[in-house]
Amino acid sequence: MSESPTADVAAPLPEPDWQRLHPATLALAIVKLGPRSLNFLPAVAALGFTGNWVYIVPAILLFILFSLVGAWLRWLRFRFLVGADEIVIESGVLSRQHRTIPFDRIQDVGIEQGLVARALGIAKVGFETGAGGAGKENDANLDAIGLDAAQALRTTIRAHRSAPVAVVPVATTEGEAAPVAAADEDKLLFAMGPRQLIIAGLFNFSLAALAVVGAGMQFFDNLLPFNIFDPRDWVDIAEDYGLDQWVVAHRWVAGIGGVVSLLLIGFASGVVTMIFANWGFRLTREPRSLRRTRGLTTRTDVAIPVRRVQAAILVTGWFRKRFGWHELRLQSLASDGEKEKDHQVVPFAQLADIDPVLAEIAIPRAAEDADWQHSHRIVALGGFVGAVGATIGGLTAVSFGQPLGWFGPLTGVLIGAGSLFGARFHRWIDLGDQVAIRRGMWKPKTTLLPHASVQSADLKTDFILRPLGLATLVFGVPGGSALASHEIPAIPRSVAEALRARILTAKARV
Repeated sequence: MSESPTADVAAPLPEPDWQRLHPATLALAIVKLGPRSLNFLPAVAALGFTGNWVYIVPAILLFILFSLVGAWLRWLRFRFLVGADEIVIESGVLSRQHRTIPFDRIQDVGIEQGLVARALGIAKVGFETGAGGAGKENDANLDAIGLDAAQALRTTIRAHRSAPVAVVPVATTEGEAAPVAAADEDKLLFAMGPRQLIIAGLFNFSLAALAVVGAGMQFFDNLLPFNIFDPRDWVDIAEDYGLDQWVVAHRWVAGIGGVVSLLLIGFASGVVTMIFANWGFRLTREPRSLRRTRGLTTRTDVAIPVRRVQAAILVTGWFRKRFGWHELRLQSLASDGEKEKDHQVVPFAQLADIDPVLAEIAIPRAAEDADWQHSHRIVALGGFVGAVGATIGGLTAVSFGQPLGWFGPLTGVLIGAGSLFGARFHRWIDLGDQVAIRRGMWKPKTTLLPHASVQSADLKTDFILRPLGLATLVFGVPGGSALASHEIPAIPRSVAEALRARILTAKARV
């Protein structure tokens, strides 16, 4: 009797290697309870006002318990899969969400580490595809995975999107070596050390810090047995130590001391802010993007794809310009991991250090001795209108017997003179394949705008510009928080029309 042939059985497919977030995600959830507990304060206050003090502690414990259980369920129901050419994310406790993101669609892989995350050796990874437009949230993110795993994932995605190169082993979570294409070696374009951070902070004098100190002093004034803003109270305190006569005779010393103290607070706050924001600042050139890493407590790692850069913006100040210090920002279609309108790629540097960065994005800087064109002085009209308003308001106050009203005409004269002087700083130049726009007296800003980046070019005129044969040329440029616009105000209409024609022709060739 012949044996019946056995049917071939297909080999079972291997189970997908699903991964979970790092268990330290639960520790981050505990840290986040602090800000979230602010929403719970009204309920606690209501219990106190109604006299139900006995329920406050149980209510707080229930809030913490439910928050931790919710965080644990979200962690348990969240998983992701890194495939050969895509990443898959499944999330949701009651309703499940399945997201597939091909590597080819990922424009940026951002890595961010807060203070707690750095202590735990984990990082938040954000993926951006650009589908939501600039300035939007990342398309997806992994709240907490190991820092090594985050960097390996970024390397894998970058190698997939780059040209084929040599293959090098990368350790996986199981400790085995997996072949991953190595990207080209990164080139360091700009870095900031402690000395440069301190210098930048000194130029970053903060008036906001003075307001905070003033508010704090006002708060503590209600807790102290004397008025810290009343000199007589200070004289009374000095009298207890036999210094009252010296204080009265040397009030100018106290005044100078107060001014010096405020200046020290402003400069110190600027230095501290700069150090916390830009500690370890590094800007590197990768095969397809510029990568910026910075931060002391919160470490961010974001990339700006070079082909998505729309414009370069040089910003300085009236005082810092005298020493040659500038800041470079890039307007890009890619969003910033810190939700900024533009990417700050060089916070504080000389032009000689900024030029290599501009060369990498092929947007050269216009020379200072170039043939810059000036806008018409009519751009000062808005300031003159404000000056007239201040003058009329002040004279009206004087007519009602208020001597302080004379400050109105004085302010009007200053505003008018400042507007007329500031009109000199509205300049522009066409460099062939890009236009440079410069404006601002106290905070000069130069925008370098390639013709190919212009989405629209509109001519604007009104009853004031039209009789003078002038027009304002407004450029719509993608990027920033929305369709950002740059303009050249009050130039001859014929010049504006010719420039618009050249720009739109260059746009059509792209």
